[in-house]
Amino acid sequence: MNIREQIEQMEIDTLSPYASFSCRSEGRSRPEKECDIRTVYQRDRDRILHCKAFRRLKDKTQVFLSPQGDHYRTRLTHTLEVSQIARTIARALNLNVDLVEAVSLGHDVGHTPFGHAGERALNILCPEGFRHNKQSIRVLNFLENDGKGLNLTREVLDGIENHQMSKMPSTLEGQVVRLSDKIAYIHHDMDDAQRAGMISEDDIPITVRMTLGFNLKERLDKLVHDIIENSLGKNQITMSDNVAQAMKMLRRLMYEDVYKNDLAKSEESKVYLILKVMYEYYNDDPEHMPEKYQNMIREGHSRERVVCDYIAGMTDQYCIRQFKDIYIPEAWDVY
Repeated sequence: MNIREQIEQMEIDTLSPYASFSCRSEGRSRPEKECDIRTVYQRDRDRILHCKAFRRLKDKTQVFLSPQGDHYRTRLTHTLEVSQIARTIARALNLNVDLVEAVSLGHDVGHTPFGHAGERALNILCPEGFRHNKQSIRVLNFLENDGKGLNLTREVLDGIENHQMSKMPSTLEGQVVRLSDKIAYIHHDMDDAQRAGMISEDDIPITVRMTLGFNLKERLDKLVHDIIENSLGKNQITMSDNVAQAMKMLRRLMYEDVYKNDLAKSEESKVYLILKVMYEYYNDDPEHMPEKYQNMIREGHSRERVVCDYIAGMTDQYCIRQFKDIYIPEAWDVY
């Protein structure tokens, strides 16, 4: 029995009967030889961690565009916080932590520059629409690894595609990530908003604070414990009704006071303008994109989708540099 087989047997012996066992995975779209030391979900985690799209998350907006401070979150730090919360919950519930980590690390690799503002812009501009969860699947299945994709397991792809609240992953591990994503962004966006002076503890309704806690640490602890207590030994990941309602109220407060405030909306209009002119530029002249994207169009992929692929893969600063190079004239040095 090799190391992988020992790990698989340990999962069967120790994990919840509702867990996703590595040896029972539905597999990959292209069969591969098994690794002798890593399970299928461990291999998926490693592939995502080492891919280019994951590295680009460090320079993509979470909420605040180009924040002047070292401690504001980026899309990468959001992803790492989701992973930490999800692993804590999964371990307490005796679920497959490797699967949880793979889904967590991959759930946002399809995100655009400038966060959800960029996503909304591309969704308006592209006739086929744009959703970051769908784009994450496209990145992992096709765009990475020179068009061959990472060939991930179906369970990992399912968790990534269905991590938004309107969807429900088929595995408990995917459901853990789905809730952990919401907990993470509510928690850290509140932290960033308080640091920016946009909101204070006094703005949070007293009923919410009495249910969840009177500071950031207490609220995070309460949300994690509530999921564990209400999901232990069950074939579903759930929260208690009062905690779920309080989290919904906190999320609504963030949307009204942070995500949709006047400053955020004014910056979003700039994002839309930049992406609109960039989208039209590359759609009219696709030869200005790198060769691999031009080849995708020649191979039959729609021009609009390929332009979205190129723009969505950009970091904030790369997108701004491209915009400047194309549209902002440089002064001449005349002597």
